[in-house]
Amino acid sequence: MPGRTHWVLGVDSGGSGVRVAITRADGSGGPGAVADDRPVPTGEHGIDAAGLLDRVLPRAAGLLSEVSAGSLATACVGAAGMATLGDDLRAALPAALEDAFGVRALALAGDAVTAYAGALGLRPGVVVAAGTGLIALGTTGDSWHRADGWGHLLGDAGGGAWIGRAGLDAAMRAHDGRAGGSAALLACVQDRFGPAGSLPGLLYPRTDRPAVLASFAPDVARCAAQDPVASRILRQAAQHILESAAAVRPQQPGEIDVGLTGGLFKMGEPLLGPLRDQAEWLLPDATLVPAAGDPLDGALLIARAVHRDALTLPCDGAMLQVVRR
Repeated sequence: MPGRTHWVLGVDSGGSGVRVAITRADGSGGPGAVADDRPVPTGEHGIDAAGLLDRVLPRAAGLLSEVSAGSLATACVGAAGMATLGDDLRAALPAALEDAFGVRALALAGDAVTAYAGALGLRPGVVVAAGTGLIALGTTGDSWHRADGWGHLLGDAGGGAWIGRAGLDAAMRAHDGRAGGSAALLACVQDRFGPAGSLPGLLYPRTDRPAVLASFAPDVARCAAQDPVASRILRQAAQHILESAAAVRPQQPGEIDVGLTGGLFKMGEPLLGPLRDQAEWLLPDATLVPAAGDPLDGALLIARAVHRDALTLPCDGAMLQVVRR
């Protein structure tokens, strides 16, 4: 129908819940995003498709009602764990979104891919997504190259949990009188958690240990200007971040942009300063750039590109897959 407005759906699902937004397929805007702060559960079949749909369908319907529309042209669902835990989503979402809204083309993406698209768009480059954890993703447009993102026990070097754990280690060293301790960080531990000796009993029973560790990263950043131990932790974190970015850098000549996205970089100069200082020799011929948008922006961008049949990011069936019905 001439002049008809086509709408597309973007979904960002992660540890802090689910965010949903729609926008016009031409990118000219739409109503604001809505959120559900309940994370989608993971079961024996991976990420639970019914749980995700329970959060997405009523919110998408409400957004469509706001703009007096009843259907969606395309959609992109970005979910943490899609590559390894997304079998149930791949099996259930295409038909469910078609039945509910008439979606005929659906992009299923890992949250690192939507973070990449939100940060740099659809062009080649490198993105480091860092919050509690950390993953680096790079592409020339032909394939994805990934570094880290292996969780707080196996990796995520330089991420929030890594920084927080290093800070807590320095605090406990000061508590014991061991070398490498920081009296400033010990004081922060006592202010935040109480007596240092009680910290193991508070931390180890928690099921959200990575988040608890990451909650101490801002304390490390606040101490960095005056405390050499905290400053050294952030300099080491910056080195890890740049090493991950270098590992996925496309092997092509010339300058390349490295997008920095995620809550970790909101700590500002205590981390960004060491990143700039070390980038010249750890990541030469690269420009560190702030993210243009967040993962939900990336999901909407991918959905619009799928609608135009103009998606230039690599589809590998794991990190990114487009299902047309």
